[in-house]
Amino acid sequence: MAAGTTERTGGRVALGLLLPGVLALVATYGLPLVWVLRMSLNEGRSGGAIQQTVTADSFAKVLGDGFYWKVIGSTVQLGVLVTVCAVVLSYPIALFLSQTTSRWRGVLVALAVAPLLTSSVARTYGWMVILGDQGVVNGTLRDLGLISGSVPLANNLTGVVIALTEIFMPYAVLAMLSGFGRLSGELEHAAASLGANRWRVFWRVTLPLSLPGVLTAALLVFVLAISAYVTPALIGGGRVFVLATEIYDEATVQLNWPVAAALSVLLLVLFSTIVLVYQRANRALEAQSGRPS
Repeated sequence: MAAGTTERTGGRVALGLLLPGVLALVATYGLPLVWVLRMSLNEGRSGGAIQQTVTADSFAKVLGDGFYWKVIGSTVQLGVLVTVCAVVLSYPIALFLSQTTSRWRGVLVALAVAPLLTSSVARTYGWMVILGDQGVVNGTLRDLGLISGSVPLANNLTGVVIALTEIFMPYAVLAMLSGFGRLSGELEHAAASLGANRWRVFWRVTLPLSLPGVLTAALLVFVLAISAYVTPALIGGGRVFVLATEIYDEATVQLNWPVAAALSVLLLVLFSTIVLVYQRANRALEAQSGRPS
């Protein structure tokens, strides 16, 4: 009887602790999401007027226009390129930080994530200076006599990928560090003692054990990349069209909130699809790691 009373009391305490967080999540995420879904079913009129109704005209307009399909494709392309670049460049850093025994490890981790202390807007303006036609990169190449004109690194997808890769690398490093819990120096030493060289130890032991962390980092960077607005808008120079920039344009320039909401719903669907892919890949990795060799 006492045990049952203790369990009920513990359940009430747990519910009481969870309730504020759940209410905050509903208020800050659930209700705005419901509002966006409802807005996407309204009808936009000229001059920014909104007709309260239930119609799929906004979705039909978006899905029936080839321009928006190109925007969706550009968004996915940007997300994939930034994810690949950020994960590939961050992996050696995260692997070193997770395995080093140096007394400076804490300082090195702080330096790796220090860019997060600077606004992404400020870093984007910095990349505009670096990548511009008269910027640091092109100026240096001209001074070295390697080029006579300028390499197009701004106002295009290339510049956006470069800037977003640097901006999101600290997130990738943090995600990998938190996901490298399966790495074991003892397993690596055991493989080496059995005759495996460094590359074989990496491919057969280190990389498979670190894949969950890599997947987590890839998910995080991809979601951040496809939802980025400031960097594509500034460095893209109005020539890089992604869902975030089009949502902003429809809501503030065209004053067509139902279409903006419909694009937001499509972006949310894209998020959900990526999360499902991540969960399937993660379960496959767990099943493979649990399978006897």
